[in-house]
Amino acid sequence: MKKIFLIIAIVLMAGGLSAQGKEDPENPETRGYGVAIGVEAPDFVITYLNGETAKLSSLRGKLVMLQFTASWCPVCRSEMPYIESEIWQKYQNDTNFVLIAVDLKENPKTIKKFISDTKITYPLTLDEKGEIFALYTEKNAGVTRNILIAPNGRIIFLTRLFDREEFDMLVSIIDSELKNIKR
Repeated sequence: MKKIFLIIAIVLMAGGLSAQGKEDPENPETRGYGVAIGVEAPDFVITYLNGETAKLSSLRGKLVMLQFTASWCPVCRSEMPYIESEIWQKYQNDTNFVLIAVDLKENPKTIKKFISDTKITYPLTLDEKGEIFALYTEKNAGVTRNILIAPNGRIIFLTRLFDREEFDMLVSIIDSELKNIKR
């Protein structure tokens, strides 16, 4: 099964398909994304809850996963335990991997409660005006999105909503990419 996922991922990374998984009925071609696999990820500065900032482009050379989420989103809440256990707990100490969860249009107080409610330990960052989200999505697009960015800064995988097979593919691609970085 992992071999099938890797083959599909290679086709996606090569630009053979515009999106994977279930289609968004509002826009079946993009699933609400304003970016696509193979393009350079739009740069931004993220603010962590402790006030520290980081620029996405400063993370070149690392595999970066962006998770767009919000406390009011039930699908986000359903997906977060999987991200915590199957991605964050496995790779949090890998210096070649960065996970940036981006909370859409909420304030620090709400985000702190969200972290407490979901019991996640990975960093949840601020996008209070939705400006970062707007760099990656079409207007009025929904959350529950993961974007995987290769060490060269190009997008290699996009997810929308939580689908177990698509999530397993995401994890498989992370495994494969990190092995390639370490060679």
